[in-house]
Parts: sequence; structure tokens; C-alpha cells
Amino acid sequence: MAVNLQKGQKVELRKSNGGDLTKVMVGLGWDEIKQTKGFFLKKNTQEIDCDATALLLQNGKFVSSADMIYFGNLTHESGTVRHMGDNLTGEGEGDDEQIAVDLQRLPKVYDKIVFVVNIFQAKARGQHFGMLQNAFIRICDDNGQELCKYDLNENYNGMTAMVFGELYRHNGAWKFNAIGQATQDQSVHEIANRFR
Repeated sequence: MAVNLQKGQKVELRKSNGGDLTKVMVGLGWDEIKQTKGFFLKKNTQEIDCDATALLLQNGKFVSSADMIYFGNLTHESGTVRHMGDNLTGEGEGDDEQIAVDLQRLPKVYDKIVFVVNIFQAKARGQHFGMLQNAFIRICDDNGQELCKYDLNENYNGMTAMVFGELYRHNGAWKFNAIGQATQDQSVHEIANRFR
């Protein structure tokens, strides 16, 4: 049974049988709010393109652009973190973007993986997170079993990026922290600078 997390809640990640996790799939999802005008449904002139990114941290710090896994760098050089592909519209059910993490093989120098989402060209397109709904991050084990899910249901008007959550090592075990911190950063590089 998956745990539904609240903002700021931390949970230790273990398999349903209690064993240690070796691999996880991090799924991120969102839907665009359909705008109505009179009797007609009005669509935004441009699709909202959200981009999910994993930032690998060493001693809690982001130290190298090679440790940013996103649509422009799909696989970490260690082969242990892989972005499964870019979704330009958020269309469809379930996860819009997924990031696979091999926890067992992840080099020990990395103690934290932060998952962020930003709206591509948000300022130029006049878009923000207040135009999205049903945003979530979830963690599944290597069998596809959902372990925990965090639904972001606050008002994020004017915000263009989001720190969704983080996986981190603690006393030899992996834990997940539901963060849900919205920012006005204009790119994934701006978000990454928060962790330098």
C-alpha cells in the first residue's frame, strides 16, 4: 500500500516485503488546466512544456553540470540515473516523465538526488504553475509497485519551477523527503544554482 505524503514528510524507502530497495522509478506528472471562456473551451496558445530533472548532490551540494540528468543529458556518466524521455505537453494519464535510479550502483560520493520540474521558456510564454493541476511525484520499486506519492495541491500562481522532492542516504538507508518548494527560476540551471 503506497503512502500518501504531506509536504515536508519524510519516509524510509523499503520494498513491500521489507527488503532493501536496489532500484526505483521516480514518476512526475501534471495536467494543464483547461481555460473556459463563455460557452467555448479555450486552449492556451502554447502547450505547457514541463521538464523533470534529477540533480545528483555530493555532500549536499551540486558540483558538476554532468550531475544534472534531464532532456539534454538523459543518462548520468555512471549509468545509474536515467531520464526516460521528454514529454512536451503533459498529455496522457499517469507519469508524464520518469527517471530511473539504480540505488545499489549509485557511486557512494552522491548522498542526495533532488527532483525538480521547471516550465520550459515560462517567462517568454507567459506560463506558470498556477496553470497546472494534478501535479505529483511518486516513487515505485523495481516491480512497478508504488511506494509513496506526494500530490502538490497548493496555489502556485506566478511560480515557474518546483523542487518536488529528494532521495537521500541516511544511516545506510534511502529516504524520500516531500519538499514542494515553488520558485520563480527560469531554467533548470537557475534551480541547480540553489544547491551549489
